Amino acid sequence: MHRRRLLGLLESYLARYPEEQARVERIRRFVETHADCFERTCRDGHVTGSAWILSADHRHVLREPDPLSVALREAREESGLAELAALAEEPLDVDVHAIPACGHEPAHLHYDIRYLLVAAPGQELRRSEESTALQWFERRRLTALLTEKSLLRMERKTRAALAARR
Repeated sequence: MHRRRLLGLLESYLARYPEEQARVERIRRFVETHADCFERTCRDGHVTGSAWILSADHRHVLREPDPLSVALREAREESGLAELAALAEEPLDVDVHAIPACGHEPAHLHYDIRYLLVAAPGQELRRSEESTALQWFERRRLTALLTEKSLLRMERKTRAALAARR
């Protein structure tokens, strides 16, 4: 993905979620000032993509955490779900979060672009080395299970996105 395309996505995202201006501006500034923003070698951090995956009946969400094509690839690799479809080409959410140092990799930031994906029915999860605790959770129980604001924010946005499609 080219930086200009991501900046355009961020602009349209901000139009939908003006209350998130500070977070969007933080990502925009990073993308504009780092020509290598998509590279893991960028010392300050890098742009990542992730997916919020719904079951085919929309009742469950897969919890496991770069833009859309990378989010789809990562989601397929980490979940074993071969048939996933994006509900929209625009991001569901954006987030910036710290990644602690691990081995030779220093602590850095992930400028995360998150997409809403829906799994086709009848697929079995296949855990990978990166996602050993992967499992489906009933969406109606998420507020009792989660305390992480960014995950709860994605669930609120998912409800709104699904309601808008009806």
